[in-house]
Amino acid sequence: MKKIIYTLILSLVVVGGLVFANREIKKEPSKKATSKSPTAVEMKAARKQWEASPDGIMYKKWEAYAAGKKVYASEAKIRKDISNFTNMEAIVTSLSLPPNSRFGIGIMARINDEDFILSFGPLKFNEFQQLRSLKVNDKILLKSHSVMHAPKYAYPIVAGDYVERNSKIIYKREPRKGGC
Repeated sequence: MKKIIYTLILSLVVVGGLVFANREIKKEPSKKATSKSPTAVEMKAARKQWEASPDGIMYKKWEAYAAGKKVYASEAKIRKDISNFTNMEAIVTSLSLPPNSRFGIGIMARINDEDFILSFGPLKFNEFQQLRSLKVNDKILLKSHSVMHAPKYAYPIVAGDYVERNSKIIYKREPRKGGC
């Protein structure tokens, strides 16, 4: 009986050794998808390709028409405040956004005698409650890092980063976690 057990163990060791000996060890580094930032030439080529697409053609036409020029002129009036992240006085003109807008939470506001869409994006429940307290003709101070535009809208879109009413903060965007 002992001879049979020793024979089985010995054969198991031999077979195990052969399996491990024939195993190939991969020494190639794993090729992970790394996102390289496009070069200036690639970006320029992609932009030319987009401008030749139907959306790009429509956008170029919109820029040339009065509606696009009006949006760009409105943006120019607040560009200095946006780039310096300084306070801008605004008056709430509407608590609803234009029809078919997809910004999440937002209001219409008048800054420097121009109308803007003030967009907050998706909000947490408590943030929404504070913004809900706003009424038409309320004077607010706001700060933003960016202003956008789209042919779909007749107004520039200001991303609301900070909103204050009567020296009380009613909204402050939290910085993104984990970098960009």
